[in-house]
Amino acid sequence: MAAIIGIGELRPVRSTTGATTLSMIADVARLALADAGLEPGAIDGLLVGPQVGETPQHVPATVAEYLGLRPDMANVVDLGGASGAGMVWRAAAAIEAGMCETVLCVLANTREAEPPRSPNRNPIREFDVPFGASGANATYAMIKQRHMAEYGSLDTDFALIAAAARDNAQRNPEAIFFGQPAGVAEVLASPLIASPLHLFEIVMPVAGGAAVIVASAAAAKRATQPPVHLLGAGEKVTHRALSQAPSLTSGPLKPAIARALGRAGVGIGEIDVLSLYDCYSIMVATTLEDAGLAPPGQFGNWLRDADLRRLNPHGGQLGFGQPDLAGGMTHIVEAVRQLRGTTPMRQIDKARLALITGNGATMSEATALVLGGGV
Repeated sequence: MAAIIGIGELRPVRSTTGATTLSMIADVARLALADAGLEPGAIDGLLVGPQVGETPQHVPATVAEYLGLRPDMANVVDLGGASGAGMVWRAAAAIEAGMCETVLCVLANTREAEPPRSPNRNPIREFDVPFGASGANATYAMIKQRHMAEYGSLDTDFALIAAAARDNAQRNPEAIFFGQPAGVAEVLASPLIASPLHLFEIVMPVAGGAAVIVASAAAAKRATQPPVHLLGAGEKVTHRALSQAPSLTSGPLKPAIARALGRAGVGIGEIDVLSLYDCYSIMVATTLEDAGLAPPGQFGNWLRDADLRRLNPHGGQLGFGQPDLAGGMTHIVEAVRQLRGTTPMRQIDKARLALITGNGATMSEATALVLGGGV
């Protein structure tokens, strides 16, 4: 049974001067850690509220980065006045699930008497944006450039990923690029958007949605469809700003995938369906290497030898399209369909195990799932 082992509280004031939400979060977190007799490295779970003035999104990653944490579970709890209580039981549930052991639950806010004049202490605003590293295209281009420089990987290697996504999309009538195949030559001929990233290596933003229903074992027995079971999960957050990333050629998916596979009790070689987050070709390249399917720098050789029909069979986001945050959910939906055996045009034979990955920010926030079913 989970227990609360540390508390922290800041003295209420009518207004703040020169403070930021992040600095106040740091102050109260420090008090809670001191009360518990813990060092920051002991924290492997993080729950925060949605109101962090220094960032409109990727809030857990921003807070973790500011506090120097690299949690195995991180999330936002947005329940208004019930957020604090909601954090406690969610932390207990995450601990019970084996995702983490020690969770920091933290809320704080500033109240400026006048418009704030204090500097924005969000690292991405200080160290990345002023130098042009703003937006996903530019930052993922930097990751691809680094991979090419470090390992000698070639444009043609990355183009294989985009071409495979388009090819798989031709077996999915719902895909945005259904009827629009593109081979390696077409990918390389597409315009450079942020060197060395070509247009066809970048997701197409679309409107859309996706949903799944998760139920207890008892409820699953009463369902109409055959159940697809969650066998293992892993999560890791390492940074928010690219300038703060531990590495540009390996990301938090490496430990997340390892934990998911370990909890499922399976090896990467046993996975039948690879439902890998593919916002950019470089994201797939690093994921293949971080998953242990290819040695560092050798994803291209793996692609040339592999059956690429089992890599994002629905086309992935590069072939299907990216309906904003639902883009990651489409990978789960496809994995469930494959494990149910309900995709006749693109069905992977005897699909029983699927690996799903999710990626947030710039290779910053990572989640991996292993699902099991049987056809």
